[in-house]
Amino acid sequence: MASNMDREMILADFQACTGIENIDEAITLLEQNNWDLVAAINGVIPQENGVLQSEYGGETLQGPAYGPTSHPTASSSTPSSSSAFRHVVPSRQIVERQPRMLDFRVEYRDRNVDVVLEDSCTVGEIKHILENELQIPVSKMLLKGWKTGDVDDSTVLKTLHLPKNNSLYVLTPDLPPPSSSNSGALQESLNQNFMLIITHREVQREYNLNFSGSSTIQEVKRNVYDLTSIPVRHQLWEGWPPSATDDSMTLAASGLTYPCHRLTVGRRSSPAQTREQSEEQCTDVHMVSDSDGDDFEDATEFGVDDGEMFGMASSALRKSPMMPENAENEGDALLQFTAEFSSRYGDCHPVYFIGSLEAAFQEAFYGKARDRKLLAIYLHHDESVLTNVFCSQMLCAESIVSYLSQNFITWAWDMTKEANRARFLTMCTRHFGSVVAQTIRTQKTDQFPLFLIIMGKRSSNEVLNVIQGNTTVDELMMRLMAAMEIFSAQQQEDIKDEDEREARENVKREQDEAYRISLEADRAKREAQEREQAEQFRLEQIRKEQEEEREAIRLSLEQSLPPEPKKESTESVSKLRIRTPSGEFFERRFLASSKLQVVFDFVASKGYPWEEFKLLGTFPRRDVTQLDPNKSLLEVKLYPQETLFLEAKE
Repeated sequence: MASNMDREMILADFQACTGIENIDEAITLLEQNNWDLVAAINGVIPQENGVLQSEYGGETLQGPAYGPTSHPTASSSTPSSSSAFRHVVPSRQIVERQPRMLDFRVEYRDRNVDVVLEDSCTVGEIKHILENELQIPVSKMLLKGWKTGDVDDSTVLKTLHLPKNNSLYVLTPDLPPPSSSNSGALQESLNQNFMLIITHREVQREYNLNFSGSSTIQEVKRNVYDLTSIPVRHQLWEGWPPSATDDSMTLAASGLTYPCHRLTVGRRSSPAQTREQSEEQCTDVHMVSDSDGDDFEDATEFGVDDGEMFGMASSALRKSPMMPENAENEGDALLQFTAEFSSRYGDCHPVYFIGSLEAAFQEAFYGKARDRKLLAIYLHHDESVLTNVFCSQMLCAESIVSYLSQNFITWAWDMTKEANRARFLTMCTRHFGSVVAQTIRTQKTDQFPLFLIIMGKRSSNEVLNVIQGNTTVDELMMRLMAAMEIFSAQQQEDIKDEDEREARENVKREQDEAYRISLEADRAKREAQEREQAEQFRLEQIRKEQEEEREAIRLSLEQSLPPEPKKESTESVSKLRIRTPSGEFFERRFLASSKLQVVFDFVASKGYPWEEFKLLGTFPRRDVTQLDPNKSLLEVKLYPQETLFLEAKE
């Protein structure tokens, strides 16, 4: 593992060789290749552009032509022994290049599948190739081992900034495990949850984090970055098992103690501190370039260390801007702001209104009184040391996000660029007045981010509160709630006024309607009486027809009943006593071998059809009409006698 000073030189060499000016992107590519300079350059430069040679294994790698080099490593005795690259082919050759070919070795249980694709392909295309090779449906396949964030089937490989050679693995949790006991144990570990007890050394704080066995070590380190604000490359760990040699390794395969494992994390010494400690033992490090003979500055001047002089702000400066400078359309600028905010701080964040500030006013203030909300304006500044903490720990807290979503329209603007700052101050003067604009103008960079709470009034918009970035979650929530109390009182007055106005308008409308209604009342009444008489006549006819039909059915059932057995009958006889809803009883004898349907027909012949009534037993209580009508009375236990009662169905 290269030391911090060596990494600065590797970073400078890598930028000189590849022409990549974005330091954050360069560091990401080097980390993906474990700070192997030759491998990182080979992963960026296409094969058609030349040859890159390494002294280490004599391997010839495709890329632009460079002179021999010796790579600085952690075991190097002096930094002066680290080598330099001589730039032969101009770096501009790599700007316009053909699609790169990426090699993937995919592991599934006891098989390895090699896949070669262009970087313009998607993750889904890898899965379709694996589907043919492994005979596993794409829907049952989880492709793991990515070193970047969330990856789905539509992700283009080029956007992941992958090295040339990559290792992935396939999980199939929905498929039965193989017969091998080892594979079964690994699959079981992938489905287990590990409790990691992580101690932050500098502040002596302990975090208990749950991760699934399929999570990678890299995912753990990124989560710790969110909690401690220590970037992954500056994290110094203790407690990982010796087998945990690769950040892409899953926790199940890393050898962690199940179910709990203790780890310790701290911040590495910065390059400046390391240089100061070893100043007497080290010679100056130089980099030689054949490109116009220009010397390159030390990498720390590019903001490599984001924990010393510039704090967290330098890390933000290396990221893409939150908002384009001199954006013509505020809606497009807010779309980029939202996307970049999600990329930096995750998807749990306030829902930013996409549109101009005037449109946000319209949405918040000019609807019905009951639907109005407060307007929250978030002013971002990448150069403030408070920005990262405020966004990740306060603005993205679930309680804050939920409260803002329910009670506020949230609009945002980036104040980092001077042109955007001037544009907002102009908008602020127009909508809030020069006093508020001057207040924001005098805010220092380290007092950002700012959170403005705006309440709409009949004649003007009032700024209730200006919240600076040096606050806590509880204080932020308290100030939001205090603003909400003021707004609620004003809203109740507005609702009362609106209700009174609507009541007056309703009275007028009712009076206008009264005369028209009175003219039509007699005619409507007469027509209603005629319709009612016609309807009564029709219903009476229907009722008579239904009664005649029911009587015909009853007589038919009565005639179809078998004769009642005599008392002296030698066959088994069941005596049933049936109680009607009116309290009357009627009795009849039936042969025990008679079907239950005969009883239903008898009850129907008395005017109680089984479609409208149900026949219930007493002890135990049961619905006889739910039994099979083709069974005998003996089979349904209505023998030798039973008392039943009728009940109307609902």
